[in-house]
Formats: sequence, C-alpha cells, structure tokens
Amino acid sequence: MKALTYIEHKHFALLDKPEPEIIDPRDAVVRATLGSICTSDLHIKHGSVPRAVPGITVGHEMVGVVESVGAAVKTVRPGDRVTVNVETFCGECYFCQHGWVNNCTDPDGGWALGCRIDGGQAELVRVPYADQGLNKIPDSVTNEQALFVGDILATGFWAAKISEIKSEDTVLIIGAGPTGICTLLCAALKEPKRIIVCEKDPARLTFVREHYPKVLTCTPEECEGFVLLNSDHGGADVVLEVAGGKDTFRLAWRCARPNAIVTVVALYDEAQTLPLPEMYGKNLTFKTGGVDGCDCAEILRLIEQGKLDTTPLITHRFPLSEIEEAYRIFENRLDGVIKVAITADKPHEKCSTV
Repeated sequence: MKALTYIEHKHFALLDKPEPEIIDPRDAVVRATLGSICTSDLHIKHGSVPRAVPGITVGHEMVGVVESVGAAVKTVRPGDRVTVNVETFCGECYFCQHGWVNNCTDPDGGWALGCRIDGGQAELVRVPYADQGLNKIPDSVTNEQALFVGDILATGFWAAKISEIKSEDTVLIIGAGPTGICTLLCAALKEPKRIIVCEKDPARLTFVREHYPKVLTCTPEECEGFVLLNSDHGGADVVLEVAGGKDTFRLAWRCARPNAIVTVVALYDEAQTLPLPEMYGKNLTFKTGGVDGCDCAEILRLIEQGKLDTTPLITHRFPLSEIEEAYRIFENRLDGVIKVAITADKPHEKCSTV
C-alpha cells in the first residue's frame, strides 16, 4: 500500500509498505477514506517532535471504514464508518481513569499514531485500543464534517474545557489557523461575553470576519491595546495561545488580566521563557500540555446537532498519490490554503468557496 513515511529530518516520502495487520486483540485496522495534514506533521518534519520515529507512516487526522477487528474489540465492527482519535489510550490506567488520556501509561499511550507508530496518511492504518480510539460516525454526518473530530476539534474542545470560560468573560484566542478556528468554535459553545481573535495573516483575519462576524479581530501589533479597550478588567479573562509563534507566548500573558487563565495550546519550535520577575503580581494560572482527546463522542453529537461545523476550513483536496504536493501547498500557505483533505485517488481539486 502507499504510505507517506518519515525518512529523516525535513524528508517525508510516499513509499510502498506492507498492509497493517491485527497485532493485539484490542486492535482494529481501518481503511482511511479521508485524511488531512496537521501542523503537528510539519513539526515532525522539522525536528520539533524528538519522540517521532524515523520510518513511521505519518498522519493522525483521518476518518475511515473498519476493515477488521481483534477478538477483544466490542464497540465497532467491519463496515462501520469511524473517526480516529489522535490519542492512543488504554482507558484503564490512573491517568485514563481521570480523563488525562494524553498521559496514558501504555507504551503506545498518548500521541502515538503518526509519531511513534504508523499513522493514517496511507491506505490502511492499525489503531490500538480500538474501543477507545474509534468512534462511530452518525449516518447524518458526512466524512468531511467528521474529519477533524479526532484531533484539532478535540484539541479545541479540550482547550475550551480546561480554560473555565464563563459567560461574563472576554476570551482572547491568539492564532487563526485551523486549530485556532476549532478553538474559537469550541470556546463559542461556552457563550462568553466576547471573543477576540488575534492573527497576523490578513487572509486568515478575513476568513474569521466573513465566517464569524460577531468575533472581534486584531493583529499582533495592536493586540495589547485592542484587548485593553475591549475588556472589562484590564485584559482578557481567558487567553488561549494557539499560534506557537516566536513572540506569541509573551503576547498571551501580557494580554491577560491579573488572575486570568492562560492556556497554551500551541507547539513551539523553540524554547519559551517565563520571565517571572516581569510578571510578578499578575497571579496568572497557566495550563499546558497535549490534548486529552476523550470527548470525541460528544463532539460528534454537537456536529450532528448543527452546533459545530468545520467544513469551511477545507479549502483544497488531493488524492493520496499527490500528498507531497499537498504538503508543499499546506506548509508554504499557498493558494489561500487552510486545510487540505486527502482523498482516494482522483484529480486535485480546489474548493470553490474559501
């Protein structure tokens, strides 16, 4: 089968590999019918994920159809249409029992797919702990509607949940990339008083203004002053840092009011500094870490109810055979790209609406 493979630093290649098989009775093998490229895949490519294993098939954003299951799998059967969770988790250890599935103590626990074990930018993928890692897609929900459930929507949902957003809050989201938009959608479910999105890319600011007209927007250069003018207590009550830029972590805590919550969603290519003397007295609460992606069933219900819609993010579609070109466009932000959908082999298509 064809599979995009992490060869070495800055080098992915589409290779022929053997089809995956059931190894453990809790496994399932899924035929990936629709996938996507995540910024985390780029972090692997550029060496920012040290635990990533050369030789693995990359990719962790996908939906598909179950091909086969191990003898111990109870919740899905061959033929089921499913989302695939970015996290692998046993469901039984101390951390899983508390909902902290990113820290599952299983050797393959946490972010394994497409990082430490073969992922889904391929025709087929083996999913360990299938009862935890797969969720059936409702008949009324399309593959494109469900595509981001297992990763960037799960990330936004987790970030909004741990940020303790209240109805009287001003929420600042730094970064309007795909994960930032998903975080915006999930924060909006909490119905805060106002949401501000800070983004440096003019095209992405335009996207936010066109699709979410009630959201306030600003650029990084004007962000501190803008937040001060559009908040009630000298800064944002909640800040979600989703950009991962050179200066965005500093911007996040500077825009927060005293005693605010700052949730760091982003991955960084460089170490960040926590200047404690400079921030002394702000009494901020920082929340960080990998997504605890255990709310996928609830996210699917919200999609089915029409309360979450990420389909506008899909601006381009490529077949798996052209995934290297898809990476070139996504990585370099060409042609107005936001998210790329990887489909079965058919001609490349740019969506008619962006």
